Amino acid sequence: DTSPHGWVHGEFRKGNNPLAPVGKWPTPSMLRQPKQLKSDFTRTRTPATVNHLRQLLLTLLTLCLISADTGWTREALTDQPLIIDFKERFLPTVARHGMVVGPEQLATEIGSRILQQGGNVVDAAVATGFALAVTYPSAGNLGGGGFMLIHLAEGNRQVFIDYRETAPAAASRDMFLLPDGKEDLQREYFSLQAAGVPGTVAGLLHALETHGSLSREQVLAPAIALAENGIPVSFALTHELALSGERLRHDPEALRLFFKPDGSPYQVGDTWRQPELAWTLRQIADKGAEAFYRGEIARRIVAAMEAGNGLITAEDLAA
Repeated sequence: DTSPHGWVHGEFRKGNNPLAPVGKWPTPSMLRQPKQLKSDFTRTRTPATVNHLRQLLLTLLTLCLISADTGWTREALTDQPLIIDFKERFLPTVARHGMVVGPEQLATEIGSRILQQGGNVVDAAVATGFALAVTYPSAGNLGGGGFMLIHLAEGNRQVFIDYRETAPAAASRDMFLLPDGKEDLQREYFSLQAAGVPGTVAGLLHALETHGSLSREQVLAPAIALAENGIPVSFALTHELALSGERLRHDPEALRLFFKPDGSPYQVGDTWRQPELAWTLRQIADKGAEAFYRGEIARRIVAAMEAGNGLITAEDLAA
């Protein structure tokens, strides 16, 4: 089927035969058609045939442009089957009033509940971000940074917040080079010297205070509960800890935090509690960014840096 309607909308089902229209099983003639067309073209490739094909492609392109300009595509789609139907392996999620998308289910559900409780999208994003610090330790943590792009319906404008990590004052260009000029990958990736000054807490709280509608206590409460009461260990979390297990075991504190008291790994379905993280999140909920960058949390970060030959200082955190 090379009609403009068929190709413009891509109304074809994924399967063994991508040329089979939606709702129709491929017939033997359909299965043979691509091979036959290729064979015919190979035998009859003449200047006249090439010119004819060029004219056909030009006509199809013109129809595409006309349909896009007149809205014909949108109208025709309403009368045609969708590309995704109930037989597909992965189905879309549909929502009427809002949607939260994230890399981990528990944290994403927290964002959705914030919306249901009357919070706005920034409240939901910030709540999800802090919850990811509990449920997604490989990436969603307080010691990192990020970006946030917000669309404000009032005034139809966009706000971009950059809260990526910054280099400590003691960092230098060649600090990860060996005497022979090669990179010291071990220090560059796995030492405390590789840590940047965290921006996550400052960025999320700035977004909440500027564009949110709920209080810090309301937004952080779900994450605190997850850390304090524990989360069920998922298959994904078990896999992530297993991949990093050997490296984590070299650090006594990481071993204590990410493994059971006897040193064995957590298994799917186990409950993983993080009381120290709950304390940290509660400090942030009660005292804001001040607690993280100048208070007791900051003092603990600096102490860990000094003990492990890291670079981050109290001045870096307070800057």
